[in-house]
Amino acid sequence: MSKQIAADSRVLFHFTIKLEDGSVADSTQLHGKPARLQMGDGSLTPSFEACLLGLEEGTKTSFELGPDDAFGPVNPNNIHHMERSRFAADLELEEGAILSFTQPNGAEMPGIIRAVAGDSVTVDFNHPLAGHNVTFEVEILAVEQDGA
Repeated sequence: MSKQIAADSRVLFHFTIKLEDGSVADSTQLHGKPARLQMGDGSLTPSFEACLLGLEEGTKTSFELGPDDAFGPVNPNNIHHMERSRFAADLELEEGAILSFTQPNGAEMPGIIRAVAGDSVTVDFNHPLAGHNVTFEVEILAVEQDGA
């Protein structure tokens, strides 16, 4: 009997996320280490989990997801203009660089430098893949049900 992914399954799988141009944004294959997932634990968005539901052990497939179902649309409220003086004087700020920022609650949050103009630095706190259509390729290696 084949093992099928259910809402409470534990899944061992390889995945690759590709952008519209075919470039790889993330892949467990590159590191040779598959991902482990407890369905419903919140580590994947509901849309990604919905793609996995019903797949059987040994399945290889891919799904196309739009921004709303993948990493969300770009939220203009997550793009901030900051004074250059808020950064260390010796820090070289380059467009595309990802820096870690400490939130008021002490948590760390990554931000992408989008522009540096004079004393103004534009920082984007959206997910790096926000606004992109992605292809989610999966290979299901093992499926376990709770209690199995």
